[in-house]
This record gives sequence, C-alpha cells and structure tokens, in this order.
Amino acid sequence: MSTIRRKRKPGEKPQTPADTQRLIRFYREMLLIRRFEEKAGQLYGMGLIAGFCHLYIGQEAVVVGLQEIAGASDSVITSYRDHGHMLACGIDPKAVMAELTGRAGGLSKGKGGSMHMFSKEKRFYGGHGIVAAQAPLGTGLAFAHKYRNDGGVCFVYLGDGAMNQGQVYESFNMAALWKLPVIYVIENNKYGMGTSVERHSASKELCHRGEAYGIPGAAVDGMDVQAVCVAGEKAVAYVRAGNGPHILEMNTYRYRGHSMSDPAKYRSKEEVTKMRTEHDPIDRVRAELLKVGALDEEGLKEIDREIKTIVTEAADFSQTSPEPDPSELFTDILVEA
Repeated sequence: MSTIRRKRKPGEKPQTPADTQRLIRFYREMLLIRRFEEKAGQLYGMGLIAGFCHLYIGQEAVVVGLQEIAGASDSVITSYRDHGHMLACGIDPKAVMAELTGRAGGLSKGKGGSMHMFSKEKRFYGGHGIVAAQAPLGTGLAFAHKYRNDGGVCFVYLGDGAMNQGQVYESFNMAALWKLPVIYVIENNKYGMGTSVERHSASKELCHRGEAYGIPGAAVDGMDVQAVCVAGEKAVAYVRAGNGPHILEMNTYRYRGHSMSDPAKYRSKEEVTKMRTEHDPIDRVRAELLKVGALDEEGLKEIDREIKTIVTEAADFSQTSPEPDPSELFTDILVEA
C-alpha cells in the first residue's frame, strides 16, 4: 500500500483564506507542543518532574493533523506519550504542566503524573502506562459512541511497539464484528522503546495488520501535517458512514529517547539529524507559509513569542500551584456503580 502524501504542485498557493488560516493554525499548534515538550524536558532535568516522562518532539504533525478534522462528539485515547495529544485537544497547558510536576492544579490533581491524565470535558480519556491498554479501552469508547448514537468516532493512538500485543487484535476483531466507529492511529516512530521496527515486527507495513478482520488501512507521511489531515478526512468519512473501523499508520519519528531516561544509543546522531533537517513537520509548514506569503518572518516571530509566553506561564504555574492535600490520597479510588 502506497504512502499517502498531500498533492499540491510546487509553489501552488492555498486556494482559499481558509487554507491559509489552517496552515497558520497547524504551525501554531505544532509549535506549542514542541516548545511545551522542550520546557518539560528542562523541568525534568531540574528535578521538578519525577517518574517517567515521554516527550512527543518530532511527532507533532500526527495529532495536530487529526484533531483538525475531529468532530465535537469524537473522543481520543492514547498511550503514555500523551502531552501533545492533550494540548491538541485544547486542554489548558497550565493544567498539563502542573500535572507533570505533581501539583493540585494539575489535570488529575497531581496524582496521575506524566502518563495518566484525563479530561472528560475535552473527551480525552488518557494517557495509559500499560502498553496497548488503550486499544480495548478505546474500542469500548467506540462502542459507547455507537450505543448512544451520538455520531462520534474514537481516535485510538498506538505506538509501533504496541502493535505486537495480543489485546490489539482482540480489539480489532470486536470492532470489525460490531462495525464500531473507531480509527486506530499507529504512530510508527520507528522504535519500540529501543528496538527498531525491523527487529521487533515480522511485518513492516503495520497498516496491513487489520486485513484479517476486513479493516482497511493506509500508510501516511506522519511528518507532513497536511498529508495527515487528508488521510484523516478519508478515514473519518469511511467510519462515519457506518463501515466500521479504519487503520492509519503514521510514519513519524521521535527526536528524543523513548523516555527522559533513555540516551537513545541504539541509533546514530546522523540518523536523527537527517530527519530533523529534511523532514521536520514544523519547518515544512513554516517554509510553506513563507512561500505562499501567508506570513513573513516577523509574523512567524510573533507567533513564536506568543507560544513562548504561554509555555513560560504554564511552567511558572506548575511550580507555584500548591502540593495536593494528603487527603487526596483517598479520593477518586473507588466508584460506587
């Protein structure tokens, strides 16, 4: 199956003002995630963030492109590499950063940390630390959409490493059997922790993993936010029409290690540099904005300043928000149903 890429002639301008505004929105949202994650990395190095911390740097185009076409009733669930997804869902950066530092102003009141944050208001259902746990949970969310007939689709984000877990295929079978409205988004960043796809997967084209269940799939250039958006629109149309699940394999790349404790010595500096210089998703949009005249250098710098202010305020809040009260140890641990 060929990789989906956006089709636009070299130098062709966006056809409408809406296209231009979308480009600017892409740039702003991806830059927010990039700067937020860089700041999170700094706070971790200062000892202000404890435990595990998995950064999304390099993969910004995937969630930004898909959230662009997500509807008001749609839901999102992902793995422990979740900060970018929360920001793309419109969650307050202050609440996300304060959760990273374990403060009461955090999204989960400082009790979830980097890997376990939720927002029912924004229909974001985690952040899950167990590899592939989000697959059956997201399939359950899709069942809820169908049961309630609310028109919603669940976007289930999975890493390439998670694709070797058995519960993924149990979920595929159930979703296909009941024609559930779910899109399984495989964020193939080339490494499952420290093991390359070539070493951990017998089949290298992960978009085909649903064929046994009749689930169609497509491979997408996950470093091109516009290609992601185009592929997402096609997949969403298929699912909303009642055809059941769809798989999108986003071929992307993470610039940092698997987590902050990973020095990533399993790959060369040349490999990372090549990806950053030739395929960076933010640089691609930046170059196109300049090419089509949507923004000049000063306009881009103004966005950069705005984003820096947002991230700085989030970092400040994450250090000034109070510690959770000890009584919070006994809340949110049992639900009478």
